[in-house]
Parts: sequence; C-alpha cells; structure tokens
Amino acid sequence: MKQKLAHIAIVIDDYDKAIQYYTEVLKFTLVENTRLSDEKRWVLVAPTGGDSCNLLLAKAKNEEQKSRIGNQTGGRVFLFLHTDDFNRDHKNLLENKVKIIREPVVEEWGKVLVFEDLYGNLWDLIEPA
Repeated sequence: MKQKLAHIAIVIDDYDKAIQYYTEVLKFTLVENTRLSDEKRWVLVAPTGGDSCNLLLAKAKNEEQKSRIGNQTGGRVFLFLHTDDFNRDHKNLLENKVKIIREPVVEEWGKVLVFEDLYGNLWDLIEPA
C-alpha cells in the first residue's frame, strides 16, 4: 500500500491576502486557484522545489471557523517546513519581518527556529542534519 498526505487545510480570512503572504513572503508556489462559486475558491500553495503536501487555503465561512484562524492546534507548532538552506530562509523571514517566536538553535537532528505566519499559526523551520 502507498499513501501520502496530499493537502492540509489552513483556515484563512481572505484568499488574495493569504496567497500574497505564502507566495511572496514564504516563497511558496501557487499550485491552483480555481473559483468554485462567488464565495469559494480551491486554492493550493506548496513549498517551492519539492514534492510535498500542499496547503489548502480555506476561507472561513462562519464564526466558528473564523475563531480557529491562527489557532488550529491550540497554540502548538502546527506545520513543519524542511529546508535545504536554513540561513537563506531565516534571512528571508527576517527581511520580510516575519515574527520569530523561538530563535534558531542547533540540535543533534538539525537547525530549527519557530516562526508565526500571517494568521498566528506556529511553524518550525528545520534544516535536518
């Protein structure tokens, strides 16, 4: 049997603002942006240069969903972004004024820092050893 995660939904408040953040600030690739109705789009972004799981940017449609924006995991790190060049990506985060929650450290398994995205979701940036 062969399985993989294809998409992870992340609740957002505005499609265009989210697309701009993930593609311009985090340097992700816009994989798909399909209008499904006047209110709903199918928007996928993915880290550049890899065969990885996509993020489905899912616009909140009610108050309960809006209450989850930025806190889908109760304040824990939500997403883990591996990189082949930690210093390049750390510099990019700083240049784009992305909030660093935990400064870089070197562990036996690699370099890591924690940052907060546009919505308050926590991410690990990791360059594996």
